Amino acid sequence: MKRKSLTFKFTLMFAAFILLTLAISSILSYLNQTRIYKQQREESVQFVASYLEELLISDDIYFIWYQDYFLKKAKDVLVPYDFDNDAVQDARHDYEEAISQDSPGMVLGTNIDFEDLSAKTKNAYEIYSHEYYQAAFEKARDMFNLAYIYYFVPNDDGTDEVTIVLDSDRTERIVNGKKYIDLGNTAKYPKESHERLWKAWETGKRPKGYDVFENQKGKTYAYYTPLFINGRKLGVIDVEINVSEIIHTIHMATLNNMIAVGSVLVIFSLFLLLVIRTNYIRKLVKLRDVIEDYSQNKDSSIAKQLKSEIANEDEISVIISKLADMIYELERYMKSLSRTAMALRDTKQKALEMSELAEKDSLTGIRNKTGYDKEVQKDKQEMDNGLKDLGVAMIDLNYLKKINDTYGHDKGNVAITSLCRIVCQIFDHSPVFRIGGDEFVVILKGHDLENIDNLITKFKRQLKELQDDPNLEYWEKTSAAIGYAVYNPEIDEDYESIFKRADAEMYKSKKEMKATRE
Repeated sequence: MKRKSLTFKFTLMFAAFILLTLAISSILSYLNQTRIYKQQREESVQFVASYLEELLISDDIYFIWYQDYFLKKAKDVLVPYDFDNDAVQDARHDYEEAISQDSPGMVLGTNIDFEDLSAKTKNAYEIYSHEYYQAAFEKARDMFNLAYIYYFVPNDDGTDEVTIVLDSDRTERIVNGKKYIDLGNTAKYPKESHERLWKAWETGKRPKGYDVFENQKGKTYAYYTPLFINGRKLGVIDVEINVSEIIHTIHMATLNNMIAVGSVLVIFSLFLLLVIRTNYIRKLVKLRDVIEDYSQNKDSSIAKQLKSEIANEDEISVIISKLADMIYELERYMKSLSRTAMALRDTKQKALEMSELAEKDSLTGIRNKTGYDKEVQKDKQEMDNGLKDLGVAMIDLNYLKKINDTYGHDKGNVAITSLCRIVCQIFDHSPVFRIGGDEFVVILKGHDLENIDNLITKFKRQLKELQDDPNLEYWEKTSAAIGYAVYNPEIDEDYESIFKRADAEMYKSKKEMKATRE
C-alpha cells in the first residue's frame, strides 16, 4: 500500500479514530460500570440484609427463644459441622419427636412455653434452629456472591466485643473425635474502625454508608441492620462485600467492552475502506436501504432478495451474503427465543403451583401452617397501616387421640375433615387454616366478624345435632371447642394478643366441655 495513496491515508485516519474511540469509550465504560456495579452491589447487600431481617422477624418469639438459649448455652450445643438440607429436616424431626415425648399434644408457642421444655428438648430445638438459620445465611451469601454474613449480639459490658450467633463461614471444633460448628465465639469490633456498626446498635437504625476495612479477603465493605422483634433490640445483621472482586469484575467488564467496541470499529472501518476503494456506492446505498427495510418490517424474506442481488464474489457482495445469512440466523434465533419464553412462562406457572401446594394441607385441602404464617404476616402489615376490623377464632377437635387409638387414624381423619367442612361452611367469608393435627384457626373478617356471635351459636348447634344423632358412629359425632377474640385497641397491642385471647377462650370452652387433652 503506497503511503501517499488515499487508502493508506484513510487507513491511518481510521486507525487513529479507533484508538481515540477505544480510549474514550473505555474511560466512560469504566466509570459507568463502576457506578452501575456499585449500585447493584449496594442494592444486593441491602436486599440480603432486609431479607434476613424479615426472615428472623417472621419467626418472632421462636427466634428470641433461640437467641436467648444460644447466649446461655452455645458451647453446650453440638451442631454437626457438615450438615446439609436433609440434615436440617432430620434435626427438625428430632426436635418434634422430643417435644412430642415431653409434652404429647402440646404445640410450642401455643399451649407450652420454651422454658417449660426439658433440657434435651431445648437442645434439640436449638440444633434445628441453628441449622435452619445457618443454611439461610449461607444460601444468601452464595446466591449474591458476598464475602461474609454475620449476625451478632454486642455485649452489655460497654466494651467493643460482640458474641457471634450466626456466621455464614463455618468454623469447626472437635468434640470426642467428631466435627461440630464452633459456636458462641466473641470478636472485637473497635469503634474507631467500625463506626457504623456501633451507630446501628446504639440508634436502632440502619446507618447510611459502609464500614470499610481490610481482612483476609482484602478490602471489605460492611453494611449493618439492627434487628428488632416485638420492640426488643436483639442484635445486628452484618452483610459484607469484597471490593477486590468488584474491581476485578469492573476491569473484566471494561476489557470485554473494549474488545467488543474495538471489534465493531475495526469491522466497520474495513468495510468503509473497501467501499471507498472499490467505489461500490450503489451497493452501499442498496445495503443501507435493505437494512432500514428490515429494521422497520423485520421481514426475513428480504434475505432472499439480498441473495439475488449478489452477482459476483467481491468484498461488498460477500458482506451482503453474510448479512442475508445473519438475517436467516436471527430469524431462527427469534423463533427459538419465543419458544424459550413460552417454556419460561410454563416453568413460572409450575413454580406458582408448587408454591400453592406447599401451603395446602394434604388432608383437608385448606391452607396449612405455612399459609397461615404468610396470611398473619400480611394482616400484621395491614394492622400497622390502620386495620382495626379483625378477629381470631380457635377451634380444637375433641377426643382425636381417643379416636385414633380406638378406631384407627383413618377414622381420626374422618373426624378432622368433618370438622373442617363444618368450619368452612359456617365461616365462609373468612380464611380457615389447619395449623396442627386437631387445631384450626379462622381469621375473622367482614361478614363473619360482624355476625360472630350468631355464627358461634350456629357452630355449636350443628355440633350438638351431630352428637345427638343415634345413627352416627362415635367418630362421626364431631365434638370441638371454640373460642374467639375481636381486636380491642385498649387491650391488644398486636395480632399475637388477639390470638392468645382467642386461644384462652377456646381452652376455657374445652374445660367446660370436659374435653381437655388426654
